[in-house]
Amino acid sequence: MKIAIASDHAGVQYKTAIIEFLSKQGHEVKNFGTDTEASCDYADFAHPLASSVENGQTEFGILICGTANGMLMTANKHKGIRAGLAWNEEIAGIVRAHNNANILGIPARFVGLDLAMAMIVKFMNTEFEGGRHENRIKKIPC
Repeated sequence: MKIAIASDHAGVQYKTAIIEFLSKQGHEVKNFGTDTEASCDYADFAHPLASSVENGQTEFGILICGTANGMLMTANKHKGIRAGLAWNEEIAGIVRAHNNANILGIPARFVGLDLAMAMIVKFMNTEFEGGRHENRIKKIPC
């Protein structure tokens, strides 16, 4: 599976560990940065990642920052992107099952690394339920 990943300075340590974790599982991981803990602007990394998911270069994305909110707000400006915030495994599964999310947001300042990895596994292994959720998703775009 081709997976896009990006972080700002608050998520770079998680991102490094997650890249290693996913690569060991045989996934191809495209790193959209940042690779330093120097203060930076999250949109500079969220936009290119969202574009890669949007145009099919990657199957889904992972955005990591302090709260993940700024990155997700940025990604959700892209047509066809449904970026969802998760803070536990159940939410990670629900954003896939009910919202057909194609980008997972991880708030690094509020979840541990082991939990972040478990959320990613749950997200990747959950299928969209469709049905009543399909109609709701169709109403999202402006």
